[in-house]
Amino acid sequence: MVGVSGASGTPYAAAVLRGLLDAGEAVDLVVSRASRLTLLDETGIAFRDAHWREDLRSWLERGADGKPHSFAAEMADPALADVRYWPAGDLAAGPSSGSYPVKGMLIVPASTACVAGVALGLSKDLLQRVASVTLKERRPLVVAVRETPLSGQTLKQLVALDEAGAVVLPASPAFYAGATHIQDLVDFVAGRVLDAAGVPHQLYRRWRGELGEARSPG
Repeated sequence: MVGVSGASGTPYAAAVLRGLLDAGEAVDLVVSRASRLTLLDETGIAFRDAHWREDLRSWLERGADGKPHSFAAEMADPALADVRYWPAGDLAAGPSSGSYPVKGMLIVPASTACVAGVALGLSKDLLQRVASVTLKERRPLVVAVRETPLSGQTLKQLVALDEAGAVVLPASPAFYAGATHIQDLVDFVAGRVLDAAGVPHQLYRRWRGELGEARSPG
């Protein structure tokens, strides 16, 4: 289950989705209303319920640098066959129930408003509802918060999520993997999200305890 909240950072969500599909995982997708505005602002893509598959393909084909067809080969049919989309306002959707079979939930990126709603146990939309269900069913929940600086209230809410069993994963790129392109930085964060969910991937070069490795060829 992947939820996309309203924070800036839609390339993170795209990279996570590509990673899940590449690993052969089926995906239930929720895109919040606020995320649609962010996606439109960052990519020019208007995400529409009636044309979600077409819009999702355009989104996933786009690189972090804004180039529209960077991942076109990876997204060729039937790449999206294992994605099921649920509108954010559909509180009767399958994932809103604990009996619906999912392995866990990834919220990428997570806005501070989303963090607050999940920490308080609200169900104002499907994303919040599924997060609450994930916690009550003791399933893995990864919250990739994307905001800076963080207020004291948000920090308290993140602690509450940690205490409830969620993995709080700030979208903080690292440089020891030898990044040479913005996509490398995005893929590092996406890879850490997949690591937290136990999904295998090859999105970044792992640390092997050798100083200076970031400057060596990949």
